[in-house]
Amino acid sequence: KLSTRAGNAILGAALIDDVHRLVEGRRLILCGVEVPNKDNIGLLGHSDADVAVHALMDAMLGALALGDIGKHFPDSDDRYKGISSMRLLEHVRKLLDEKNAHVTNADITIIAEKPKLASFIPDMQRSIAAALGLDTDDVMSRGQPGEG
Repeated sequence: KLSTRAGNAILGAALIDDVHRLVEGRRLILCGVEVPNKDNIGLLGHSDADVAVHALMDAMLGALALGDIGKHFPDSDDRYKGISSMRLLEHVRKLLDEKNAHVTNADITIIAEKPKLASFIPDMQRSIAAALGLDTDDVMSRGQPGEG
């Protein structure tokens, strides 16, 4: 949910998904938190491929009709190769600030067959809350096993 600095709620909300393929030999970063795993797998992408932060950024941008992350951070631009998605999130937050809007809460679901994420959820919530200037209680992050 977004609101203006004056406190008036903007009824902007978005349900966004993002998908990246798991590959061997990459770090797995979710919500700005490294998730070590015995399979040595991570998400394939131009940046750090933090799929959760990518979906959050697309939701933030979409709620204010500001395009998507592909528009703002094209994978054809080497400036974004390997970049932390948390740095990109800082930029998106500034774009919202320019529109006098901010996120008031975030609900993020990560669907993955592996690895198990439960022990990393509190750190993920703290990471997103800090990046958005929210209380941890305003951020819900959860993992669900993939089906199928």
